[in-house]
Amino acid sequence: MATQPALVAPFRGERYRATERLPRLIAPPYDVIAADQRAAFAARDEHNIVHVMLPEAAGGDKYRHAAQLLAAWRAAGVLERDAGPAIYVMAQTFTLPTGERRTRSGLFAAVAAEGYGPRRIRPHERTHRAPKADRLALLRATRTNLESIFLIAPDADGGLAAALTTITAAPAAVTAELDGVSIALWVVRGDPSPVPLPPSPLYIADGHHRFETASAFAAESPGADRLLAFIVSARDPGLAVLPTHRIIFGAGRGPGRLLAQWRERFEVESLEPGSDPLARLAAVAPDRTACVVLGPAGQEYLLTLKADADLAPLATTEPNATVRALDITRIEHFVVREIIGAGESTVTLDYTADPAKATGIARGGRSAGVAVLLRPSRLEQVFAVADAGGVMPPKSTYFVPKVPSGMVLRPLD
Repeated sequence: MATQPALVAPFRGERYRATERLPRLIAPPYDVIAADQRAAFAARDEHNIVHVMLPEAAGGDKYRHAAQLLAAWRAAGVLERDAGPAIYVMAQTFTLPTGERRTRSGLFAAVAAEGYGPRRIRPHERTHRAPKADRLALLRATRTNLESIFLIAPDADGGLAAALTTITAAPAAVTAELDGVSIALWVVRGDPSPVPLPPSPLYIADGHHRFETASAFAAESPGADRLLAFIVSARDPGLAVLPTHRIIFGAGRGPGRLLAQWRERFEVESLEPGSDPLARLAAVAPDRTACVVLGPAGQEYLLTLKADADLAPLATTEPNATVRALDITRIEHFVVREIIGAGESTVTLDYTADPAKATGIARGGRSAGVAVLLRPSRLEQVFAVADAGGVMPPKSTYFVPKVPSGMVLRPLD
């Protein structure tokens, strides 16, 4: 039986030489950048990573343009390859919507692009064809991991978290800031690595499309058998998962008209006008499924699933028992879908991790806006779904902060 390659390995990274300009050169991941934001990042600096990560070429091949641009940057010394293999430790200090300040630390390394078959890297989301086709075309053209995926290591003994704590206590090699998040980077060399490289399984927090793209490319280009990953310990005190709240736009969908059918499965409690809906939601016992529905004209309700609620209808749409047990699955099926189906007008479903935005829309006089506020999915739920081979409903997790693109690149050659 052939020995599997190491799951995680150091690599020779490539970084911007002008570290003093780094705040103008980095950007969030490609999939959270809207068109207007892409233009704003591109305007910050001619070498901002979005120029190659989200390339534009009027009337031409944008992927070829990205490759040519990357080659030009290398020739001009904008990017510089490190002399030898290393891992790259990064700490991000950020503020949660509650005002709490946290620091999350992790490491950039090269992980095996081997698909999900070996079960060493496990997903929890379903992917879509178009984003993978786009990222594969860019990877073929540039032969460079321009940004990383985000993995979580269970770190049962806490060894990874402890090692990162030690490293981040020393002065950083590089610092930057992006969208209010303070970033510090340490370059760690040594063989064996002074940081314990985590064993399998690792769980994808963000980057399912990029992982599947890299695995597909590895099958056609054997030398491209690894990809760039940022790995965080599940024991890191800065690890944060936010809920993604639902906002439904469409006339005739005020929650008041749905109370009778909701009461079949939920305990329904009216909220006082102007009360803090998240505080009321947080007060519900963690083992109970609950959400808050905010509608126009003071239609605001806390819904808590009854212990004897009939959940059999879930089995017709979700075969995986672990997924059916999730709060988000139950709320999607018995609350969000019922709001969507309550009216005959055109409906639009939007998502936000910002509770103030969701609350403001519902309370701001827009009669067609209904917000469903959720509690965050727990990390152990993400692991359980991935272990069971299931996928969570769309927008079930929102890990913050996002891993910046451009801190370190990984050429495949």
